[in-house]
Order: sequence, then structure tokens, then C-alpha cells
Amino acid sequence: MKSHPIFDYPLFALGFRAFFVLAGFAALVLIVFWNALFNGNLTAEHYFPDSYWHAHEMLLGYAVAVIAGFLLTAVKNWTGKATINGDQLASLCLLWLYGRILPFYAGLLPDAIIALVDFAFLPALAYQVSKPILETKQYKNLFFIGLLLLLAVGNGLIHAQMLGAQENWAATGIQLVVATIIILILIIAGRVFPFFTERGIPGTLIIKNPLLDNVSIASAVVVFALQLADISGHVLALAASIAVAANIARLSGWYVQRIWYVPLLWVLYVGYTWIISGFLLTLLAAYQLVPLSLALHAFTLGGIGVLTLGMMARVSLGHTGYALKASNAIAIAFILINVAALFRVLLPLAMPTWYETLIYISTLSWLAAFSLFIFVYAPILNRARIDGQDG
Repeated sequence: MKSHPIFDYPLFALGFRAFFVLAGFAALVLIVFWNALFNGNLTAEHYFPDSYWHAHEMLLGYAVAVIAGFLLTAVKNWTGKATINGDQLASLCLLWLYGRILPFYAGLLPDAIIALVDFAFLPALAYQVSKPILETKQYKNLFFIGLLLLLAVGNGLIHAQMLGAQENWAATGIQLVVATIIILILIIAGRVFPFFTERGIPGTLIIKNPLLDNVSIASAVVVFALQLADISGHVLALAASIAVAANIARLSGWYVQRIWYVPLLWVLYVGYTWIISGFLLTLLAAYQLVPLSLALHAFTLGGIGVLTLGMMARVSLGHTGYALKASNAIAIAFILINVAALFRVLLPLAMPTWYETLIYISTLSWLAAFSLFIFVYAPILNRARIDGQDG
């Protein structure tokens, strides 16, 4: 006799539902905690030093939750095979959640246990994503598994330093994680931007350019590889300039002026522009004209933050049966997340003496954007599809 699932709820019907809700709440809670730690309003014994905790949680907590939700959903579409739901999905969510909580139990739990629980999530996700790909012999999609395992390597480097390895391993791990997420975004953009644009603007036909796609991604790989090898100066500047030019050309090939009337589209294009800005700031940082931290936040807060919010909004509507139209509240959220990036990345260049105020405004804008996302989407994600289909 088959037992009835415990987590037989719409929230656990498909990966995007549970993980997008987790990502939305994480975006709020993690930034509130970080702001309190940054301002000295909160002190806590913790497995990670404060700055590493912030980077680790925003990348391997928030961003990885979005990636998990997207891949568990997309692989079902690509292969026609079901991905985990119900109890199995809830277990994977709990593993992710334990990874966020256990670092606060430093001193009560062995550091090795804390590291192992957090590290286990990405290999577990890779295993679940790989099963339908292997069953249908869609071997071309196995590179997504490679990218998930590369994220796990970066996470492992961070934990290795926390457990007593060399001091520079965590910084290298964070660099590797950022690079891998950006490359993953660039690959997925080639699959979804033309499709979303054609669906969002009737009568539009996007002509793909595989050569330009490959050059755009390859040039980004070179930039990140040079940074991991600690190579800067003219070599890095040249690679970054190629990445800027190639990705501008790629994005321009998909661009249709009418996207500005469709918030679910323009937010994606603006998010991609933040990634291009990251390469441009990397070029300037190679000559020490701007701090490298600005390029990092162009990639993370700008590129990852804006694009993940936009993708969660679009995917959630498409897979719950709702019309592909952003509400006014979500359109405002898209503006706010870009305001957060603007005040964190670009305005400090023009107004360095106002840095703390700019960071404060950026933080409030981020929190407001994700508060709107949770307010609008949590009920949708916890409700069965309105068209009666599975998922």
C-alpha cells in the first residue's frame, strides 16, 4: 500500500513554487540581518565571519534557491519527465533551510557538521536535475549539472577556509561562485530572452546568432578565469572590453523597442545590462580607475538581483496558469530593485562622501522590492494552477 505524501500541497507541486517563496523570504531576512551586522546593531557568534556570511548567503542561499526552482521546473519542460515534488521536494527545501540556520549554531555543533549540511545541497540538487536528463538522453543539457557541481566546488572552497585551510580559499570560492552564476545566466538568457520576447510582443521574430552567443559566453569565461588567476592590467582590460562589446551586440540582436511597454521583458533586458556594466567596471578596475567592489555588485545586486526577480515573476505566472502580465505592484518592484542597484553601484562613483546614505537607500529599495514580490506571489505560488493542470 502506497503511503500518502505528507507535503501534498500546491507549494510542493513543482520546484519553482517552494524555492521561489524561500528565495523571496531569504532576500528579505538575509539583508535585514546583514544590515544589522554591518551597522553594529547585532552581534552573534557565527560559523562565518560577517563579510563572508553576507556573500555566501546571498549567492549560495538566495541565488541558488532561485536556480534550484528554475532548473527543477525547466528540466521538466525540456525532458517531459516529472521532477521531484511533494515529500522529496520538501526534503530538499529543508536541506537548503538547514544550511541557512546551522551556521548560527557555531559552538554548539561541530563546524564539520555545519559545513557538510550546507555543502550537501548542491550535489543533491544536481542529482535530482540529472535524473530526467539522463533518462531522456538529453546529454546536451548535462552542462547544467557541471555548473551546479562547479558551484559546489566554490562552496567547498569557502567551507575549507572556515575549517582551517588557506586564508585565500574563501575569496577564491566566492569569485568562482559569482563567475559560475553569471555564466549560467548568460547561457539561460540565450534560451529564454528570444522566446520570452516573441511571446510577450506578438508579431516579433528574433533571429538567433549562435556564433555571437558563443563569443559572448566565452569572453565572459575568459574574464572570470583571468580574475581567478589574479591577472589584471592590460590583459584583463582587453578581455573585459571584448565581453562588453560581444554582450552588447548579443542583447541588441534580441532588442525590440516595444519591450518598454512590457515590464516582464524590460526587467530582463535591464538586468542583462547590469551584467554588461559589470564587465565595463571590471575593465576600469583593471586600470584601478574604480574599486573592483563596484564591478562585483554590478554583477551581483544588479545582474543577479534584477534578473532573478524578473525571472521569478515571469516563470511563476507562466507555470501557474495566470496571464503573462505584471501587476502594478510588481512593476514598481522592478523599478525598486534597479534603484537599489543604482544607489549601490553607480552613485557611489559620483557621490563617494554620501556612501553610507546611498547604501541605506539601496537597502530599503531592495527590501521594498522583495516585500512586494512576497505580497503578490506567495499566495499565487501556494495555490493550485487556475487552469487545472498539474504543476
